[in-house]
Amino acid sequence: MDFGIALPTAADNYKVVRRAEELGFTHAWFYDTQMLSADCFVAMGAAAVHTKKIRLGTGVLVPSNRIAPVTANALATLNQLAPGRIDFGVGTGFTARRAMGFAAIKVKDMETYVHQVYGLLRRETVDFEMEGQTKKIRFLNPELPLFNTRDPIALHFSAFGPRTRALTAKFKAGWIDFVGKVENGVKEVQAMQGAWREAGHAMSDLYTTAFALGCVLQDGEPADSERAMAQAGPRAAVMLHRAADEALVGLKPGVAMLSTPEIDGYVELARGFKPESARYLENHRGHLMFVKPEEKKFVTAEMIAETSFTASEAEIKTRIEALKAAGYSQFTIQLVPGQEKAIEDWGRIAKAFA
Repeated sequence: MDFGIALPTAADNYKVVRRAEELGFTHAWFYDTQMLSADCFVAMGAAAVHTKKIRLGTGVLVPSNRIAPVTANALATLNQLAPGRIDFGVGTGFTARRAMGFAAIKVKDMETYVHQVYGLLRRETVDFEMEGQTKKIRFLNPELPLFNTRDPIALHFSAFGPRTRALTAKFKAGWIDFVGKVENGVKEVQAMQGAWREAGHAMSDLYTTAFALGCVLQDGEPADSERAMAQAGPRAAVMLHRAADEALVGLKPGVAMLSTPEIDGYVELARGFKPESARYLENHRGHLMFVKPEEKKFVTAEMIAETSFTASEAEIKTRIEALKAAGYSQFTIQLVPGQEKAIEDWGRIAKAFA
């Protein structure tokens, strides 16, 4: 089983990526969440020149936030620095769009975008629409050693619904899932496997990645300890942010948004966020990075345990083994800013699966 790290992007991520490579991690994924974290392509470029083997991927890029020729150019540039080590993770957008007050893009628009990016990477001339006009574009100087369109760049979809799972199978791409409870992760990978079979692909060709946050607890350490709150609390807080988003703009709550005192309390708090016309700004501050002081009282030990891999080392190994048995190819743990030393704990776990 492969092991990766996911990073809320920082300019100097290359330091922890270099350590991840030393510990045997196979992948490093960089979040593309403007205004929350640093630019993923800048950080990936630095990581590319400071590493030799580890794969580097966008985890995940949102099409609306970068036009297709810019993305194709950036991927090809990274591929020159780290030939054959680049992964293109893409999704319809949660954090990167909701942090600006927008809902996810349409699946068909993501499909068009991916076709354009890979058409360009194949040095084809593609139709590209911008500002109400459609123009033909292509790489103009592919013969110059400025970038690399020769070595393959793997495609991965962040896909949580039936339409995006079907699109993953259509492109014969890798699949990325965010996992909290193992039983939910197993159901989700089984659904992806079903879409893969329906598309007529061999199951051996399906590459699946489980993203998670968590904390390797010491003996007797509670799930809401200061350390666990820092490392895994941000995953639990996502449930609060999602509930507030849906309540404040009048969306129907999803299954995960069942009413609890903690969720209801946070939604009420969020109704007072300023400015009134853009409450999403404060709601998403710290998203997947830290627990805001005012929301900490809503992030309970039970919520952390339910949404993350926060448990003893032995228990975490058991959970990952269950994901592996269900068909996951890679387990990726997200590190939060200021808690990068946690990679040593997860390195021990990764070594056990080597």
